[in-house]
Amino acid sequence: MLWFVILILSALPLPVFAPDAFFRAEDTPNEVEIIFGGDMMFDRSVRQAMAQEGEDFVFSCVADVLRNADMVVANLEGPITSHASKSLGTGPGHPYNVTFTFATSTATLLMRHNIELVNLGNNHIMNFSREGLLQTKQWLKAAGMNYFGDPDSVEEDRVARLDIGGIPFSFVNWSDWTSDKTDHTVQQVRKEAEQGRMTIVYTHWGEEYVPPSPQMRQLAHSFIDAGAEIVIGNHPHVILEHEIYNGKHIYYSLGNFIFDQYFNEEVRNGLLLKIMFSKEGILTITEIPIYLERDRRTCLKQVE
Repeated sequence: MLWFVILILSALPLPVFAPDAFFRAEDTPNEVEIIFGGDMMFDRSVRQAMAQEGEDFVFSCVADVLRNADMVVANLEGPITSHASKSLGTGPGHPYNVTFTFATSTATLLMRHNIELVNLGNNHIMNFSREGLLQTKQWLKAAGMNYFGDPDSVEEDRVARLDIGGIPFSFVNWSDWTSDKTDHTVQQVRKEAEQGRMTIVYTHWGEEYVPPSPQMRQLAHSFIDAGAEIVIGNHPHVILEHEIYNGKHIYYSLGNFIFDQYFNEEVRNGLLLKIMFSKEGILTITEIPIYLERDRRTCLKQVE
């Protein structure tokens, strides 16, 4: 009897399994890892260090961390232009000490370190007037980079809409210097969120070196109420408070990312945020402490 069963089975066609018979991408949630950093400044003594040691020197301590993310987002604290530096060699109090321009190779430098999206809505992007802003956008586009917060655009065009790992993201900037009105930005956040997009508000706000003001708190809360998944702030040059409001995270300032400030420990300490997203929202947030070394590198901080 057994030989008869074997004979029958051997006559049947072998089953054909489709490649996705056991695994379907739609059955598993998409996960995307994005790292957010603070202010990046590539002029003054940072420019000098890059000329001496090579451009990649300033990122050499954190390159592996940045490379492992799906994308890195940070603030470009000045324009990329072909103009000569005015701040190189100056000290505090000099009239051009905070007039920044970055080398035309800056965009490709950022791309090499997985920084594919930068915010332009800040207090230094117009340091070389509108002509400097136009050059900045040209150099970024030539390198294949994305940007948002463009002060030269109407509010709804200041949003970077990117599909990353199958998740539709909207990056919205608020800047105390370039945004038109609070209600415009809140409405834009609401519009992006209502379209089912993962809406990230990235701000440039507040006073340098001081805690968040009541106005900043109110504004951050209004973004969350409008549908933002998270609010991430910059400009004060120091790490500020992390708040959870209505179940959503607000980081009022990540501090410096690439900068040449060393006058106390607060300005030398910064944060990178490694955030894992799914289509439903934030899965995890990992805070990565960083430290500004006097040789102009930004390194991972050794936690004791």
